Amino acid sequence: MPDNVEPSDKNASDDATPKSSRRQFLADGARAAGAVAAFSIVPRHVLGGRGYVPPSERVNVAVIGTGGQGISNIKGLLNQPDVQIPAICDVNWESDYSRFYYGGKAGRGPALKVIRDAQADNEEAEKSCNDYVDFREMLSKESSIDAVLIATPDHVHAIATMHSMKSGKHVYCEKPLTHSVHEARAVAKAAKDAKVVTQMGNQGHSGEGIRLTVEWLRAGAIGPVREVHAWSTAGRTWTELTESPTGTPGVPENFDWKRWQGPVAQRPYHGEYAPYNWRGWWDYGTGAIGDMACHNMDPAFWALDLGHPTTVEACSSPVSPVATSKYNIIRYRFPARGDMPPVELSWYDCGLMPPRPPELEHDRELGGNGILFIGDKGVIKCGGWGGSPRLIPETKMKEYARPEKTIARTKGHHRDWLDAIKNGTRSCADFEYSAHLTEVVLLGNIATRVGKMIHWDGEAMKATNAPDADQYLKPAYHNGWELGSG
Repeated sequence: MPDNVEPSDKNASDDATPKSSRRQFLADGARAAGAVAAFSIVPRHVLGGRGYVPPSERVNVAVIGTGGQGISNIKGLLNQPDVQIPAICDVNWESDYSRFYYGGKAGRGPALKVIRDAQADNEEAEKSCNDYVDFREMLSKESSIDAVLIATPDHVHAIATMHSMKSGKHVYCEKPLTHSVHEARAVAKAAKDAKVVTQMGNQGHSGEGIRLTVEWLRAGAIGPVREVHAWSTAGRTWTELTESPTGTPGVPENFDWKRWQGPVAQRPYHGEYAPYNWRGWWDYGTGAIGDMACHNMDPAFWALDLGHPTTVEACSSPVSPVATSKYNIIRYRFPARGDMPPVELSWYDCGLMPPRPPELEHDRELGGNGILFIGDKGVIKCGGWGGSPRLIPETKMKEYARPEKTIARTKGHHRDWLDAIKNGTRSCADFEYSAHLTEVVLLGNIATRVGKMIHWDGEAMKATNAPDADQYLKPAYHNGWELGSG
């Protein structure tokens, strides 16, 4: 157990600054710090040139979900000189995540140590950070919270987001924004009604690469685009099972399995479900497309102004009723938009790749993540996570006269959200944008599970030729949970 950190799910912090005056200050707009988020913690007093940040200018951000990605977000937030983390929530005290990209221990205990160590280095910061296992208790007790960052498994995203917004908190939620299409619609509407500042964690949306891609395509760099291919080699790294695991191993110490399941029907604990492997199960995760398409398909939605698809079709490995598919090709067809022609967008995952464009030189590879735009006058290839665009072949790139930059730049994804909170503006990947992106991404899983091309009526949120899709569009909630209450 980390030094000087003990499990707790109680204790509310005090805030000497009245909540109403702080909220008014943040809404009216304070001066925004420009530090770029990073994944190592730099004590605020050595960031240089920013001086003292009074409590009235700080944004108090609570964190729900302190697994590997949650702690990565915590480290990014703590590099912002005007952020304080007064409380965190997770059902798990500690697990070893070294087999994954995170490469260390995560959970409430490790997160508390990260926060307390960082805030101890800051002479102006409050030294306390309270921890909870139930986010509803945290939201009701912690009156100083201005905003909430959510990094739970997918099946808890929507309920945690809705509770936070109904409590009047600004929300940053990891991708995919929700676990179901119905949740995406509901969350987008709730965000609009609550008038809070929101952001989804598709971090590349704040980068330079995606802005260049949008500017070049809008400037006609490759003419009208009729075909797009996006892919990720990420995939079945979580579980190889296609049936529910057997056996009933004991629940790990200080892990609240019942709360972890949230709105999903209760079942015996197994290590194939949690704390890491949840992404491979339909009840908890959204598979490879849910994991990566909100990153790698994002440039197409922004640049091509994609609305609702008319059809969605899947070609995948044999489909299990409980476990996500091992590999998929998903094809979306979108109608014409204004002067832009119809476009077909194809997704590939788990090692499947798009056709290699003849324009790509023989000694160059597509890479593990990316997107290709096929236009009437050429091809643009971008790296994953909104990576930088290149015209191919390279001779065309060298000849290309880049257009003027017309899209506002940001200072990082967390920073963009924080600045929007303080300035009363919209963030770049707010829920109006990202809920629609999430919804279309998740339609790929619907097509996979019904086993045929679905004809999509976006306005009615209905697969008109597949009534069996309804059960997946709006899965049932259990354990007394409803969307927004529990």
